[in-house]
Amino acid sequence: MKKSLIALGFGTLCLGIAEFVMMAILPYVAADLRVSIPTAGHLISAYALGVCCGAPVLTLVRRYPLKRILLCLVAVMMAGNLLAALSPSYGLMLVARFVSGLPHGAYFGVGSIVAARLADEGKGTQAVSIMIAGMTVANLFGVPLGSSVGALLSWRVAFLFVGGMGLLTLYYIWKWVPPVEGLPDAGFKGQFRFLRTPAPWLIFGATMLGNGAIFCWYSYVHPQLTAVSGFAEEAVSMLMVLAGFGMVVGNLVSGRLSDRFTPGRVAAATEGVIVATLLAIYLLSPVRPLMPLLLCTATTGLFAVSGPLQVSIIRFAPGGELLGAACIQMAFNLGNAVGAALGGLPIDAGLGYRVPALIGVPMALVGLVLLLVFVKRYETPALRKV
Repeated sequence: MKKSLIALGFGTLCLGIAEFVMMAILPYVAADLRVSIPTAGHLISAYALGVCCGAPVLTLVRRYPLKRILLCLVAVMMAGNLLAALSPSYGLMLVARFVSGLPHGAYFGVGSIVAARLADEGKGTQAVSIMIAGMTVANLFGVPLGSSVGALLSWRVAFLFVGGMGLLTLYYIWKWVPPVEGLPDAGFKGQFRFLRTPAPWLIFGATMLGNGAIFCWYSYVHPQLTAVSGFAEEAVSMLMVLAGFGMVVGNLVSGRLSDRFTPGRVAAATEGVIVATLLAIYLLSPVRPLMPLLLCTATTGLFAVSGPLQVSIIRFAPGGELLGAACIQMAFNLGNAVGAALGGLPIDAGLGYRVPALIGVPMALVGLVLLLVFVKRYETPALRKV
């Protein structure tokens, strides 16, 4: 494995911990900052807002060397997380979370292009998946570790850890990633020209709906595992590690398969598996022995679409590759937010914790249709021209 890809993966590891650890330490943050847990939940939204605001900045820096952009983005990520660790008030913590989110989408956009350029012939998607692997490792080890440290020491240590990891990432990118020149200047308007065709919108739509479908259920997986499947509270941590393992496997396997069968086809097949899995969770979640398998399958699917869709948007965004690759992270985060909101509706209505998975089924189904249309109308014809 190339050291340059490992360096890029360290960046996504930091971003993954910064994004997801808040969900694990939210009660500690709320107590320390003297706000309610629902109010502290806005800290998650502030990060997502930063992701959405940071991505368009790439339209202004397209001509700069990509390695330099990566170093600047990691520096911003470090600053945001160190500010979060030292924030004495809720207001400053909101600002810190917003700043922490600013480089997220941009880093994925630039990193995806750098990874694809540094990849061996015919292994572009696999290289992007290796970069994204840091995000899955964050869910497998980083978030549980952050939760434990938050309980034993302080939630602030988790953000200090991300800041320290950021410094290490700066060094590795500086040392291991070779110089990569900026993309050809397509002009400000030229960077948006790819949006005139349906292809990127099909990818964005499938991304948002597919991610949203999973998060309808995954946002409330803890109470579903205990109240419906009957697991003890102590078992949930290990089940979350299993979920993280599924993310790692899904991401890496889909990268290999995409280089063999095309990214769109792999993403579409995965979306079909997600539809079936969510339906099975709704029907079979009370059967406790089956739930670990369904949990792992669902999270495998969640990250099995990430690499393929990230590569697909780069290929179908001529002149706007950086913007497209960053915007797909906006679609992922928007899907998370919409899915969590929709999944919460049946719970508020007193319908229980099984129904959120059922809410996700039609969303994933529409995402599947969009991917099938994309493959038939755009990916397959493009292959014939090669």
